[in-house]
Amino acid sequence: MLPLSRVTRRYGDTLALEGLSLTVPDDTYVSLLGASGSGKTTLLRLIAGFEAPDQGAIAMNGQVIDAMPPHLRDIGFVFQNFALFPHLNVADNVGFGLRHRAVSPVANAAEVNDRVRAALALVGLDGFGHRAASAISGGQRQRVALARTVVTEPRSVLLDEPLGALDANLRARMCDELRAIRERLKISFLYVTGSETEALTMGDLVAVLSDGKIVQSGPPDVLFNRPRNADAARHLNAWNIFDTRALDTTVPAPQMAVRFEQIGIATPGRAPRGHLSLPARYLAGEFNGPTALHFFRAADDSLVQVVEHLSQPRLPAMTEGDNYHLHFAPDLAREFPGAP
Repeated sequence: MLPLSRVTRRYGDTLALEGLSLTVPDDTYVSLLGASGSGKTTLLRLIAGFEAPDQGAIAMNGQVIDAMPPHLRDIGFVFQNFALFPHLNVADNVGFGLRHRAVSPVANAAEVNDRVRAALALVGLDGFGHRAASAISGGQRQRVALARTVVTEPRSVLLDEPLGALDANLRARMCDELRAIRERLKISFLYVTGSETEALTMGDLVAVLSDGKIVQSGPPDVLFNRPRNADAARHLNAWNIFDTRALDTTVPAPQMAVRFEQIGIATPGRAPRGHLSLPARYLAGEFNGPTALHFFRAADDSLVQVVEHLSQPRLPAMTEGDNYHLHFAPDLAREFPGAP
């Protein structure tokens, strides 16, 4: 288990992490979702030991590791740019850590070769050991970087947006492969990403990081369906968040969120009885294959998005620039306390 308790990290006047608490359980895939600048990479660097927290504590299996050097923490790190040695072949890249680690280096060549072959087989690269690291694809380099990390048998692995440089199709395949590899290894992964799709698809638990704080964490289905606050909902890219003063009725909470696909559209004055409604002007539609995404501008200038699944069309024909009433049943909305 890897608990972080009230961890704070400053860079001059910039507060990168503020009183952050998070627990990474054993044998669990934890996705850390956050926008650029939210503190994701800083958090990983603190856990890995590349930096030290200004306040708070980081522990592993009951032992505080704040002052422990990185090579003694038994934590693997997969970098975003893979950080392979271009002059070494695949096998030598994977075996480098075994041969040259500060504690218990493996000097027996046969043992190194056996463990390297096993690690490459685990990531689907059996037989690739002789290839030059500079002569394989991006997806293969990502797997080599992972093999180099797991070959040392760490207790936890940190992954800093390792799929960011891959194309969309390869990213989707690697998501499935990373989950399968982690399940075979039975160790913890802490996976950092800015993609809500990756976070929800891959994580047994998802933690949302915003402005240096964890604003919500939990199972992906709970997080997606019941965001606790506007910050969490905003990072999921599936919820419209608006000031309730813009509604055609009175709602106690100052902020409300409704999922894109749960909003209906009607001409003015034709919203169903009992529904909350929001006057808005239609801007444009975007065809996305199985779905269409429609954009509206509310009276308070907020942008509202509405999704239509084209296999079950439910929206009327709309004209750009015309006014409509966006409507939804009250029980579909999430109300958030506090100032909008």
